[in-house]
Amino acid sequence: MSFLLCLLVVLVAVVSGVVFLGRGLACVWRGGLARSLRGLAYVVAAGAAVMYAWGMLYVAGAALEAEDGGADSSPIRPCRTGVQERDYWIDDYHVWWVPVRFVCHRSDGSTYNREVPGYVNPALAGLAGSAVALAVSALAVSARSASARSVDERARRP
Repeated sequence: MSFLLCLLVVLVAVVSGVVFLGRGLACVWRGGLARSLRGLAYVVAAGAAVMYAWGMLYVAGAALEAEDGGADSSPIRPCRTGVQERDYWIDDYHVWWVPVRFVCHRSDGSTYNREVPGYVNPALAGLAGSAVALAVSALAVSARSASARSVDERARRP
């Protein structure tokens, strides 16, 4: 079940990335500092969505392999470390959506992360933070230019 849910999340992230990229490119080409910043925020958000999808693909692959029954399914294959004494303690796994993680659980209560590359979550955090900062900057520039226009209009009135 978690494999299908992971694939659904990947699909939503990819579609969101494409939509963000399209909106971002449309905003950048219109001109103006506020629109350009907003467009750049969309483009960076598209990068964050694609990075999230990339990490979830790793998790989906691990979940598919973990849910696969058969002769070699115990201990859970994605959780194997190569040390047989420790691998026989593996009893379960969990999928974490934020941050993107595939967590293996041992019967003694210890857990450890597997399968997701180490660069995914830091890159995802950096891209998401940058997108938010760019969007806030676009709002600030837009508000500043709107207040400057209203001051100019008041000055022109007799």
